[in-house]
Amino acid sequence: MRILIIMMAVLATFCAAAPRAHAAKFSGAYLLELCSMDEKGNELVKGGHTACQAYINGVLDYHSVLQSLKIAPKVDICVPSDISSNQLHAAVLKYLQTNKQHDGFIAAPAVTMALYQAYPCRR
Repeated sequence: MRILIIMMAVLATFCAAAPRAHAAKFSGAYLLELCSMDEKGNELVKGGHTACQAYINGVLDYHSVLQSLKIAPKVDICVPSDISSNQLHAAVLKYLQTNKQHDGFIAAPAVTMALYQAYPCRR
């Protein structure tokens, strides 16, 4: 309970100090650009694979926090502990390439759907 109160205080402080966003910083199209690779597996944008994997892992970490607080959305992701960031990257890249409806929107839901498609929780 104490951790929840601390997290809420930090979130409230951040929200009060944060400027209001008018547009998504990471759209689906932008994440696809960062995650894309050539036929040899080389990144197309310098540093893109690092930014791509950091974004994916950030979404996954946030989802894990929601799960631990028992407030996770209905789309529940369970990535096995032996899955690498490269494997997550590949799953999200494949999903973004075949689901262009996410191009103009915030990338986080597309990442969530890609990971859910690849790693749904088994009940």
